[in-house]
Amino acid sequence: MNRHILIGLLAVTLVCGGFSGGASAAMSKGEKQKARAEVQSMEKDVLEQLYKTQPSAKTAISKAAGYAVFSNFGLKLFLVGGGKGEGIAVNNTTKKKTYMKMLELQAGLGLGVKKFRLVWVFETQRGFDSFVKSGWEFGGHTTAAAKNREKGAAFEGALSVSAGVWVYQLTDTGLALELAAKGTKYYKDDELN
Repeated sequence: MNRHILIGLLAVTLVCGGFSGGASAAMSKGEKQKARAEVQSMEKDVLEQLYKTQPSAKTAISKAAGYAVFSNFGLKLFLVGGGKGEGIAVNNTTKKKTYMKMLELQAGLGLGVKKFRLVWVFETQRGFDSFVKSGWEFGGHTTAAAKNREKGAAFEGALSVSAGVWVYQLTDTGLALELAAKGTKYYKDDELN
């Protein structure tokens, strides 16, 4: 095996192992409360940034069945890469919060670090419930499309990933115009729920 590929695989394995925390012991009640508070703080910060960047998002989110907010960090070394994130899904009707995780695996030449935030908006209760119960998985080369004109300004700046499901992707420079989500999975965080 090529030395660069081996080094890249080792680095991603170490990074993803560090992302997942490895096989750590169960969290204490205090650790869970602290971790939940950090996720809720991230949610607040991301929504404030989104509303500042795209004010119409506030109305879209408030009228939706629910939403989810994620903060992601990724690393790409040579031919492999990966990332992880944490988030929270909020049911707008019941106000119930579900803590979630995100995991991303990539193949292909590259080098770098990326950090971005995602806000998912679910127009229907069915879509929200499906996301929370079953998670979401983007396959090989999924790329979200630009906003649907029928929705008008309500979802301006959001990307349509399926019927009634929208995503705002925030970077350090503002809203991203395209969501490349190759090999990304979203799922419940069993430790924090």
